[in-house]
Amino acid sequence: MRSTPLDAATLEACVAAAVAAPSIHNTQPWRFRLDPEAPAFEVRSAVDRALRHTDPVGRALHLSVGACVFNLRVAAAHFGWSPFVRLLPDPEDPGLLATVRLGGCRSGHATGHRGDLFPALWRRHSSRFPFSARPLPRHALAELADAAHLEGALLGFPAADETARLLRVAGEAEFRNRADGERGVESRRWVHQGPDSPTRTGLPWSALGPQDRRERIPMRDFTAQRHAERLPAQDFETEPVVGLLTTSHDRRTDWLRAGQALEHALLVATVHGLRASLLHQPMEWPDLRRALSPDPDHGGHAQMLIRVGYGPAGPLTPWRDPHAVLDTQVPPR
Repeated sequence: MRSTPLDAATLEACVAAAVAAPSIHNTQPWRFRLDPEAPAFEVRSAVDRALRHTDPVGRALHLSVGACVFNLRVAAAHFGWSPFVRLLPDPEDPGLLATVRLGGCRSGHATGHRGDLFPALWRRHSSRFPFSARPLPRHALAELADAAHLEGALLGFPAADETARLLRVAGEAEFRNRADGERGVESRRWVHQGPDSPTRTGLPWSALGPQDRRERIPMRDFTAQRHAERLPAQDFETEPVVGLLTTSHDRRTDWLRAGQALEHALLVATVHGLRASLLHQPMEWPDLRRALSPDPDHGGHAQMLIRVGYGPAGPLTPWRDPHAVLDTQVPPR
């Protein structure tokens, strides 16, 4: 497979793929800088999009950026490049989270990823709606776990009793979030009324989904209060399938790897026709995050809860214009 030159159209397509990644509250906290000589992308954090109360240490920001790095890898491979990633390449530049250098092509897919991930990344988005009772194929869940493992993380799908415990922890986190005024103000800032927002970030009302009438699953209430204009509460699935994504360590590089693992698994789920929603609430409270994996030395450090199943797609959330997040000028060293 011959590599496509990094012309303007290919460049825009790669960045558009990157910004289609999931991010906490759809904040899309990333910027890109192209070094056309290498060629290579610098992937930077956009600290003005950080969540001071929800994500004070920036762990979720790193997961978000890791997910966009994975999409960038998939797009580069689709166009025939071999992407080589370095995480936190410059200790003196903490805002530079990754570089993705585009090397010469190799036979087959340059990253070793399956070829159906690129079209899947345009279809992938969270669904905060009830899923059906249709059983999930074991081989599909195994492929999700394999995808996470390829990126240096573990994704396990526990039995019903442990799943119920994890959801109780998530429910406690959601209760705390609703009671925390500062977090409520912060999350409401990222919700807008129309189908699209002027900045193409945040979440439209239609994407918030209903609340779980029986509270089997603690879906996040971004408004931090129940509103009449929200969809009526509904009964969610009685036997939810929830995966716990963990890493062996809990450093910034692990957060970035966890983000890549998350997006790899979500894209594989999309290929299988599965929907997913993310239960991040317990990650936002240190004691509850520890409760998800009480013995990190043996069970790993919890990074995300992923609910998967068959169900409605739900509305798309907006993506930023690639030109708004790309800087093609390379600063002097």
